[in-house]
Amino acid sequence: MQRVVIDKKSFDVAQAIQDMLLDHIVAVTEVEYFESSQKRAGTDFFVMSHVRASELGGQSGVIEVARQYGARTVLIVDEQAPEYSVTTELNGKIACIALGQQLDCEYAILLLCALLHGTRRAIVRDQNVKDLFKMSERVAEADVSVFINGPTGSGKEVMAKYIHQRSRRSDGEFVAINCAAIPENMLEAMLFGHEKGAFTGASTTNVGLIRAAEGGTLLLDEISEMSMTLQAKLLRAIQELAITPVGGNRQIEVDIRILATSNRNMQAECVAGRFREDLFYRLNVFPVATMPLSQRPQDILPIAIEFLVRYARDVSEIAYLAPSAIAALEAYDWPGNIRELENIIQRALVLKAGPCITADAIMIDQFSNITTFATAAGDPVAEQRLGL
Repeated sequence: MQRVVIDKKSFDVAQAIQDMLLDHIVAVTEVEYFESSQKRAGTDFFVMSHVRASELGGQSGVIEVARQYGARTVLIVDEQAPEYSVTTELNGKIACIALGQQLDCEYAILLLCALLHGTRRAIVRDQNVKDLFKMSERVAEADVSVFINGPTGSGKEVMAKYIHQRSRRSDGEFVAINCAAIPENMLEAMLFGHEKGAFTGASTTNVGLIRAAEGGTLLLDEISEMSMTLQAKLLRAIQELAITPVGGNRQIEVDIRILATSNRNMQAECVAGRFREDLFYRLNVFPVATMPLSQRPQDILPIAIEFLVRYARDVSEIAYLAPSAIAALEAYDWPGNIRELENIIQRALVLKAGPCITADAIMIDQFSNITTFATAAGDPVAEQRLGL
């Protein structure tokens, strides 16, 4: 199914939207005008300008377009509206977005692309990050282990899912396990499975997460937290592509691809004896490094917009960032990376008044920074949040 079809007539930003979506590897095509004789395969979104919708006769003409193209949703964009708003008709099958004078052209394009792309990862603008995703797409085609290294909250799991979705295993399961969050005595049984009666409480047989990923991808998140004993068992499983469940006495062959992540310097971990060097090199067939958000400031705004779209309870409730809020976000150094930005956007959605998020709704995570700002500037809002 085609993802997006854009009617470009009387639609100033149509080409920019198409270019950005194509750059994001989203299936999109264009039409210059609609003819009733045209028949197309189904599409998720048909996008047109408010002027074009009026030329088609309003809702009835728009519905006819949707029927001819098999479109699930029609997005009508009003580029000349004085005020920002998002409304829906026919239970959301038609969405009308008035860009308003509050949104500049760049913001409007990013917002429209966030509504349309459907990949659950933001439209990125930093060239290094674009190159990283392009390289990872090529890596995805090869059925090799990948080790994704990067700071906490920088999108390592997003990258892992991206590799899985573009691999020949995309129809299989993507199974992720956080090695840091599970006690060692439970992690082995969760990974390799166990036989009934293998230990106290094992009332049934469990196949384990490795076998659950059969034909798909297994993500070992924060693998550097795994114990040395379990590392040795995992190494053997990777070498032989076979596992022995806890309490079992026979090997079971598996067909999986393994991805691993860590926020640590793995070479240093190996030198210090905290991680097996042979296991690291088994996993590190192809290394990928995610970038901290502080090194990709161009991506702060599109990622923030992606979260605004994702966390809106309904498309009609999508908020927008005022220039003062954007400036506050771009001035911060983001020690918590994308995960911290996600938290701040969720807070802003709680604190906002109306559809506009202003700077006073941007609550920075670091208590020390807020305390400093409140004390230095005498900011009563910040002081109140801290209970000062």
